[in-house]
Amino acid sequence: MSTKVKIKIQDDTWLREIIDTVYEESDQIILARWSLAMAKHILELVNIPYENNDIILGGFDTNVQWQNGKARMHDVRQAGFRIHQLARNSENEIEKTALRVVGQAIGSGHMREHAMVASDYSVKVINLIKPDCIEAVSNERQWQLNKLMECKG
Repeated sequence: MSTKVKIKIQDDTWLREIIDTVYEESDQIILARWSLAMAKHILELVNIPYENNDIILGGFDTNVQWQNGKARMHDVRQAGFRIHQLARNSENEIEKTALRVVGQAIGSGHMREHAMVASDYSVKVINLIKPDCIEAVSNERQWQLNKLMECKG
């Protein structure tokens, strides 16, 4: 059963359906790895330096610890909530949406569905950067698909 898009985006529905199929057959750890890669990719794309941001780095670390069985779902949820608080405090729509990608990606350790929501928020970032540019959206979706396949091994 395919996932539903929960936010308003201009999308390449064909590529999203392919991603969704691969997503459905992937385990939660693979999806968590994919989500974190996507979050870092989007932060770099919009030039948000995160290397010295303890909240973002802590969230990434908590998700990785969860992947290794060393953090609880509760810890992952709390880390995601801290990122979403950063997003709520941002006045820049692109930055706010990029932080939503990060929050959803971190939350993928709590619920696998957060991975696809992170994927859709990534497309929303592209929509904000390049309005009405389906080519840019397709490029992002292709990047996502390639990265998901790489994470699957």
